[in-house]
Amino acid sequence: MRPHRLAFVLSLAAGPALAGSDVPRHQLTPSPEGNLVVGLCDGETSIEVKGVKPGDQLTREQGQQIAGALMQEWRQKHPDAEWIVAAADGAPEAPGAGASAESQFQTYGAFTGRDRRIWQESTERLVAEGKRIFHDDKALGGTNAVSCDMCHPDASNTHPETYPKFQVQLGRVALLRDMINWCIENPVRGKPFADDDPRLKALEAYILAQRKGIALDYGKH
Repeated sequence: MRPHRLAFVLSLAAGPALAGSDVPRHQLTPSPEGNLVVGLCDGETSIEVKGVKPGDQLTREQGQQIAGALMQEWRQKHPDAEWIVAAADGAPEAPGAGASAESQFQTYGAFTGRDRRIWQESTERLVAEGKRIFHDDKALGGTNAVSCDMCHPDASNTHPETYPKFQVQLGRVALLRDMINWCIENPVRGKPFADDDPRLKALEAYILAQRKGIALDYGKH
């Protein structure tokens, strides 16, 4: 059974995947009165929050009311779909009777095979770029001709599935990108990448792709 995950979008939620391609995007209809409009990740379900303008600070109780209203509308549209909720220990609760995985997936939108191919190609292109940078000391901004693959051939012994975890090199709990930057700054002798640097995202994508299928086990050393 495919689990559902809830996300809000306040504006255009997807960037271009391929230049000139007709890619579905989540575009919310703005409020004629300029009120806040909040939408779900299905790109269809949204509500207008009367008397609240975009940027207004709301309380947690108000946020819960918005989320509750959105979920109620979504469930009314999809009475047979199942929403899998994580139990207290992080494991998904046992699913009951509900729609098939495919029909549940389709509740997020009528995605075509072409859409999925575009998204897959975009992801593979990002992974390929990460692989290129991983093997290129100049792309890493290094100053001593050392590249990531020299210590981690094919991203071996990187274990992205174990992050976040405490790293003695940093003296704190670190994310995968923190350790990538530590390596760039130390063995590679370059300058660490900003969090929004496309090179850092590509490196993360490549390392994760190399460990595809490995169970998440955060905090493990």
